[in-house]
Amino acid sequence: MKVKATLTVVVLMVTACSSLADWPQYLGPDRNAISPEKELLRSWPDAGPKVLWTISLGAGYGGAAVSDGKVYVLDRIGNEKDILRCLDLVTGKELWSYTYDAKGRVSHPGSRSTPTIDDNYIYTCGSFGDLYCFDKNTHKPVWNKNVWKDYDDGNVPRWAISQNPLIYGDSVILASQTSKAGVVAYDKLTGKVKWASPALPGRVGYVSPAIVKIGGSDNLVMITAGSRGGGGGAVVGMRPKSGKRLWIYEGWSCQIPIANVTEIGDGRLFITGGYKAGSAMIEVAKNGDAYTVNELYKTDDFGTHVHPAILYKGHLYAHCTTNTRRDGMVCMDLDGNVKWKTGRSPRFDKGGFILADGLILSVDGRDGILHLVEPGPAGYKELAKAKLLGTNECWGPLALVDGKLLIRDQKQMRCVVVR
Repeated sequence: MKVKATLTVVVLMVTACSSLADWPQYLGPDRNAISPEKELLRSWPDAGPKVLWTISLGAGYGGAAVSDGKVYVLDRIGNEKDILRCLDLVTGKELWSYTYDAKGRVSHPGSRSTPTIDDNYIYTCGSFGDLYCFDKNTHKPVWNKNVWKDYDDGNVPRWAISQNPLIYGDSVILASQTSKAGVVAYDKLTGKVKWASPALPGRVGYVSPAIVKIGGSDNLVMITAGSRGGGGGAVVGMRPKSGKRLWIYEGWSCQIPIANVTEIGDGRLFITGGYKAGSAMIEVAKNGDAYTVNELYKTDDFGTHVHPAILYKGHLYAHCTTNTRRDGMVCMDLDGNVKWKTGRSPRFDKGGFILADGLILSVDGRDGILHLVEPGPAGYKELAKAKLLGTNECWGPLALVDGKLLIRDQKQMRCVVVR
């Protein structure tokens, strides 16, 4: 009997632990806004899905990361300080926080980035370039640097530093985008600079680095900004262990790029942006130590302002309402043929969205409405919707863990039960 009881307890403990998956970084486990969760609700009550908790936040756009039942969000206090908050996923109770000075003003004030969690450490990058490594257990910084000031004495970009730390092996990588360093890799345990690439071509943008697979090898991909008149920006492939440039594509340009590439497979990368930039599909091939880049097509009919496109069953989905177009959510096949657009109904204005269990959970960034969508090329199919946020510019990325969806606007973060 004792053996059976012990075995039962162990099984229950394992089951409980396995149900708590993590959302450890910007755009989730694979940094592509796709969640492995299953058994999501296909309909909601008239009042919408259950709101488990709500907490107040300062203005901003930074999303949540989740690990071991704890939510981490980098918040901002006015124009004076950044604050890392740790919350309980089930109750929303703040368990601890850490505040540091970060004075400054930028256009569209507030937080920008999502924390990255790796083992016992939390990595954050504030609006003014303050890069911190925190210990989960002591709740204190292990080390800190500044990705901007350490390499440039000028003013920060107009819309602030918007880097989401990327863990690669024993490094944490961010794009400094200064005149002295393009991308910088730090030892993730000590903060020591492992390598700093030369300055990147083009102007400063708001894209975080991404890792893609080309010919069986990892490539670090960055997108830089072009000029307002067009041209000057670039998509650059680099060796993630050294920062060495492997290839460059200069056939597409966005004056204010935010979204990184969507990896399609077979060396294909999809690039998209707002401000009339449209999109491009390129194919990068590896032959020995050499790389070649082939442009497959460009299109003006698909261009997302803030969040990268999501790939699902041979089609791309994105929010393509920008400052200059009102295309709403758009579905396009991989050859560049648009299947449908929602236009202004719904407009999906720059809101966060993710794919999970064959469903798209999507926030309308202007109206604060959460939409439940069944994606497919035949047409827009909405299963449910609920107004859950209350202010404009609900642009923050979403997070989904254990059936709990984390969404935010300019005043609050909410945890919504969707399973």
